[in-house]
Amino acid sequence: MYDTVSQYDQVLSNDVTDWHPPVMVRLWQVLHRLASGTEPMFVLQVALYAVGFALIVAALVRSGRWRSAIAAAVLALSPLLIGWHMVVLKDAQMLAALFAAVGIVAHFRLGGRRVPILLAAAATLLIAYATLVRANALFATVPLVIFLLPRPQGLIGRAALGLAAMAILIAATPIIDQRLFRAEPSGVAKSQPLFDLAAIAVRTPNPWPFTRTERAQIARRHCVKAFFWDPLGEPSACEPVTERLDDASERLLYLDLMRAAAAHPLLYAEHRLRHWNSTERWLVQPNLPEAAPPDEAEDNDLGLRTPSNPLMPAWQSVAAAEAGTPLGWPIVWTVIGLLFVPAAWRRRIEPAGSLALALLASALTLEASFLVISIASDLRYHLWPMTASALALILLADDLRLGRTERIAGATAVALVIAGGLVTRATLPPAPDSYEAMIAAPSG
Repeated sequence: MYDTVSQYDQVLSNDVTDWHPPVMVRLWQVLHRLASGTEPMFVLQVALYAVGFALIVAALVRSGRWRSAIAAAVLALSPLLIGWHMVVLKDAQMLAALFAAVGIVAHFRLGGRRVPILLAAAATLLIAYATLVRANALFATVPLVIFLLPRPQGLIGRAALGLAAMAILIAATPIIDQRLFRAEPSGVAKSQPLFDLAAIAVRTPNPWPFTRTERAQIARRHCVKAFFWDPLGEPSACEPVTERLDDASERLLYLDLMRAAAAHPLLYAEHRLRHWNSTERWLVQPNLPEAAPPDEAEDNDLGLRTPSNPLMPAWQSVAAAEAGTPLGWPIVWTVIGLLFVPAAWRRRIEPAGSLALALLASALTLEASFLVISIASDLRYHLWPMTASALALILLADDLRLGRTERIAGATAVALVIAGGLVTRATLPPAPDSYEAMIAAPSG
């Protein structure tokens, strides 16, 4: 994909910025000594993914939970998950690293054993890598760690510890990227406040910090879209309009956003909910792009080519079909995750219950973060929370302890969510089928 090509270019040129995760570029440079192209990073992410699930399946088999083991194996072989693992990408790297870490913990905990120190250190290193390999990964990794730790036990204590850890990571990550990994600042963090500020500006008589002329151009060129922020940074769309604000500091832009959101809270909330609906892929147009994994390489002059394996296009077409079903809608797994939190909480003193609770806390916190911090609706951003929720359900499936009312209410909630998504897909016009068409499409 574009991100893959861009990162590989940094690997070769050593011109590293923080637009893409510097930790991944530096690791790729180390592995590049073994082979050129995407091969070494591809082998790494597939190996971590496979080892993680193998350890989980083995632990379930050893404990006599054959049905759960089969379900976990089926999940691991999902065409959608494997399809995205064919792409060397930060999202796949995060998913693979986290499942390798969870696999290590599950292998011992589900057997009633403590994780050996060396393997605990390996799991910690994998979680640290996952945290640095995506800008928003801390919303997944911090809750995962907090709920895997034996202390504190109370929710208030865990929440306080989690918030403190997130605050530290938010402050420390730019320092780590720029000093440890020697990455130049790119201003990538400015895209979030620009996205939100533009959405508020086009709906208000006083479009500050944009001028009225800039606001008129943003509206005329349809640059505010719930789907993604890209038109605001696209030269053919609104980059000429936003470049003035893009010269401002990140701190100033976030202060401007706080002021605008305080002045227009309903507009800000509406904008964020519209984007959250888009990125959750709930009440959206049919054929919304950026869901299926790619089946050909992005054009480039770095030697990265489309794989010649004849099975690849067929597999990716099956993955695309899965992405189009409710199984590929993040909202479905978000609702399922919410429904099974009580069951996980009741079993939190059991190994399977505590692990399921940690997975659900990780998945739901990350999904909740998209309400405030998100600028695009790519399905790949949701691979970890979707898979974590599914694995949590598998871990709890042997003894859900759901009452009749809980079962009926849960089934009704999931059915209503799916029905709403099916109705909008059946009644709305299809989404544009290319990036350029999405840029030029009417605002929405």
